[in-house]
Amino acid sequence: MRAAVLTTPGEPPTHAEHPAPEPAAGRTLVRMTAAPIVPLDLLCASGTSYFGRPATPYVPGTQGVGVVERSATWPEGARVFVVTTAGMAPGDGSMAERCAVPDEAVVPLPDGVTDEDAAALGMSAVAAWMALTDRARLAAGETVLVLGAGGTVGQVAVAAAKLLGAGRVVALCRSEAADERARRAGADVVVRLDADVDRLTESLTDAVGGRADVVVDPVFGVAATAASRVLAPFGRLVNLGGAGGDVAEFSSAVLRSRTASVLGYTNAMLSPEQQRAALDAVLGHAAAGRLAVAHERVPLSGVGDAWRRQASGQAGVRLVVTP
Repeated sequence: MRAAVLTTPGEPPTHAEHPAPEPAAGRTLVRMTAAPIVPLDLLCASGTSYFGRPATPYVPGTQGVGVVERSATWPEGARVFVVTTAGMAPGDGSMAERCAVPDEAVVPLPDGVTDEDAAALGMSAVAAWMALTDRARLAAGETVLVLGAGGTVGQVAVAAAKLLGAGRVVALCRSEAADERARRAGADVVVRLDADVDRLTESLTDAVGGRADVVVDPVFGVAATAASRVLAPFGRLVNLGGAGGDVAEFSSAVLRSRTASVLGYTNAMLSPEQQRAALDAVLGHAAAGRLAVAHERVPLSGVGDAWRRQASGQAGVRLVVTP
């Protein structure tokens, strides 16, 4: 079969022939139609992640969408979302014509959402949804500040906060294009990122009306430092990424005086039941036209260039590989 094949960690995969997966008991064979290039794919393929150096060659792709070809559990022809451990454990992932996954790693897609839209949302949407619901426990009427709101996680967080009843949603973005994506997602106010933490704190204070009950943070760094200063009493900052740096500075006095919380989140800690429930929720909203993220379709044959664009940040939007 044709696939994206990664032979050297740290280098982009190439479009090449690769052995097709063999059907096996307890596994579902899926003909792939859409597979996003996500930060986890890049991390796993780097060879320097906490997962260790991946066994090569392998097909990257930790998630994707396709049609069931063979399964003892799922009906043939069913459109499904799948999750893989490519790059984290030996085995191939979703960026290929076919992919085999454990039966429990399959979630049926609802009618009304396209394969590419579902792939673009995927586990990034799950992270945003769970950060708001499970970690922050957002209450109706609260003010939400979303950092990196023009990215995939950020766009979902903005839209999801509205769906969950937030009274005001403020978006922090780094470019005009990101501003527009955040506004389309439903942000009430958009603030432009500033490298000066004091100026950024002042801008955020004005935007949130002096207090943010919940901060969704896939960025960290200076943005998280400024956001922590505008937390409301009992405010919650949920970090689920470090796109802006691995270190932020928090004031003990500020956190203590407001009984504020700084919380971490990763999809890796979800149980299969939690993952399935979250996917059902976000894909259901997508099917109803309430959730979507900006994305670009790229052919499997162009995976090497797409990988470089996503890794460098030049793409600007989620790239979805279509075998």
